[in-house]
Amino acid sequence: MDWDVGLISGPDGEDWRVPASELLERQRRLSEYLANNGIESALIDDPVELYWLTGGRQNGMLLIGAEESGVDTTHWVRRSLQRAKFESGGTDSPHHTYSQPRMGQLGSSLQNCGCTVKPAMLSGKIPMERFSFINSKMSSIPGEIRNCTEILYRLREVKSDWEIQMHKESGEINKKMFEAVQEFGEIGRTELEIASVADRVSRELGFGGRIRMRKWPMDCDRVVIASGPSGSVPSYFDSAIGGLGASPISSLGAGFRKVKKGEPVLVDIVHLHRGYVSDCTRMFSAGSMRGEWLSRLEDMTEIRDAVVSSLGRGDDCSQSWEIGRSISEEMGHSEHLMGMAPDQSNFLGHSVGLELDETPVVARGFDRPLPVHGTMAVEPKVIHYDGSIGNEDTWYRTSDGMECLTAGSSFPIHTEW
Repeated sequence: MDWDVGLISGPDGEDWRVPASELLERQRRLSEYLANNGIESALIDDPVELYWLTGGRQNGMLLIGAEESGVDTTHWVRRSLQRAKFESGGTDSPHHTYSQPRMGQLGSSLQNCGCTVKPAMLSGKIPMERFSFINSKMSSIPGEIRNCTEILYRLREVKSDWEIQMHKESGEINKKMFEAVQEFGEIGRTELEIASVADRVSRELGFGGRIRMRKWPMDCDRVVIASGPSGSVPSYFDSAIGGLGASPISSLGAGFRKVKKGEPVLVDIVHLHRGYVSDCTRMFSAGSMRGEWLSRLEDMTEIRDAVVSSLGRGDDCSQSWEIGRSISEEMGHSEHLMGMAPDQSNFLGHSVGLELDETPVVARGFDRPLPVHGTMAVEPKVIHYDGSIGNEDTWYRTSDGMECLTAGSSFPIHTEW
């Protein structure tokens, strides 16, 4: 029995598909990059990269040829073929979509599409078992599989105007989540109770239920709330804030601790709008915080401004890290910046996109700038045994500097309930 593709829509029937023109330009850029790197073709089967290139994440794989390679760009789908065709633009799709051949026919199918050597693969993302299995099915094709992971990562660092708009809309919803926290929070509420009101806003406005990360085996909660000493509890997550979490298997974010008077309450919210990340942190307290906490918050704001300015003028991300770290040391925060020893994180910002942990990062070793139209969450925080404090917004680099994509100055960095 056929089903109705018209059921797939955003709110009030809005078309939430990636524009076919976006897909065409992304495929063109990848073809150009492959040619520049001497790669004839690439076989893509990672869900995030498939979504970026085809507009959907159906079970399948995309073969894309390098510029002037003679390899036909082909999307093979196991299920659902009908949905894959619709989500890639229907009759406007920039590629052909067919049922995926049996794996025993993969080698001959690739050759029929024009491959003369084995296509490159995302060796840095897919499991070794999957890589080995696909390689074994291409034995009829000469050559060795090359790794195209870094090519895809670099391509996605530069966002299109449409992608920036998605980030902005994500940031608007992110702000609404903070407004819900602002209205609901009070002394005696548990962290999880407060998180639930932000969760509801996120879900009602389109959050799909998953935050994607590329670093294995990381996963993430979208609302991290740390009240008082909860902020000092470390977790598996490579970030300043761990939090109690709901249980040992979910040992990140909000827990059952109740908000107490005068304590700093750090709220770190991630939202994904049509796949695109917004990441923002604000401080709350039930009544006034002690002066030392307010002073620390001012210091983190100063560090944020310095890092954002550095990124905006095109400094290498490693230089932006050194600027922020140096200011923190002068302020006396070096032992507490982004955690307490031995659980400190050594970064002050991370790029975002369809994944939370994209590149480049404001950290040592990233000796290149955030590219124009790159998107970055900047998040200086300090952690003490009795609490944590900091702020965070998501930004993108324009030709003139940095523009905020989240709440920015429109939402206070500290709110008293």
